[in-house]
Amino acid sequence: MGRTLRELWDGNEATIGGWCSIPSPFSAEMMGRCGFDWVCIDTQHGVIGYDQMMPMLQALSITRTPAFVRVPWNQPDHIMKALDAGAQGVIVPMVSTEEDARAAVTAAKYPPAGTRSWGPIRAALDVDDYSAEVGNRRTIVAVMIETPGGVDNLDAILAVPGVDAVYVGPSDLALGHGMTPTLSVSDPEHERLIEAIVDGCRRHGVVAGIHCDSVETVRRWHARGYGMFTVGSDAALMRQAATAVVAQAFEGSREVVLPKTGQYA
Repeated sequence: MGRTLRELWDGNEATIGGWCSIPSPFSAEMMGRCGFDWVCIDTQHGVIGYDQMMPMLQALSITRTPAFVRVPWNQPDHIMKALDAGAQGVIVPMVSTEEDARAAVTAAKYPPAGTRSWGPIRAALDVDDYSAEVGNRRTIVAVMIETPGGVDNLDAILAVPGVDAVYVGPSDLALGHGMTPTLSVSDPEHERLIEAIVDGCRRHGVVAGIHCDSVETVRRWHARGYGMFTVGSDAALMRQAATAVVAQAFEGSREVVLPKTGQYA
């Protein structure tokens, strides 16, 4: 059996995750068999609803790959249902204040640490003697810092007990600060914001994660202290690979523009 998300986090190793935006259990299973440390099912910007999310989590269980769900919004019902369905962690978008962070943690944890309602319908299946304490220990909460408020309130957010990781969406981070949304960071101010976030994570002992557009970008941010990465998505990688095949098959006789990987995170 593969390691749980909590074991990965406690191991203090850099991890790389797959990203699913296609509503397909088969696609999720394929991503789970690629060697990623974990896979995230994106229900915020992907085209995945709850009815697809649950069988995708089942498919990932076959591969023994732990799963995050990026929930649509910082709401208790989204967080609780994702965890009850078997996600070992949640990525919560647009966390801008200490109160936002506390709300995310509270929804993800059973009493007395939070207000998560008891109903681990799938979460308990692979865990012997599942309990509220076990569930609280296993669950990883990653908050997305991608707004001006999130940057301004970074230290207060990271000081909230139960925040295990920050996940940066460079595109929204840029957009919220008046820059062009992109994963390819070239603007010095954009770069400064990303470095300020990882500096804050170091101060608080929180894992810093970031969505990347290439392996080179992973290496760039790993050198700066980030330790949690994704590159593109299942849809973006499939499109990129398929387009490259067409370009190579008709090399020199047809103009084919290779797509960039996903730019929405």
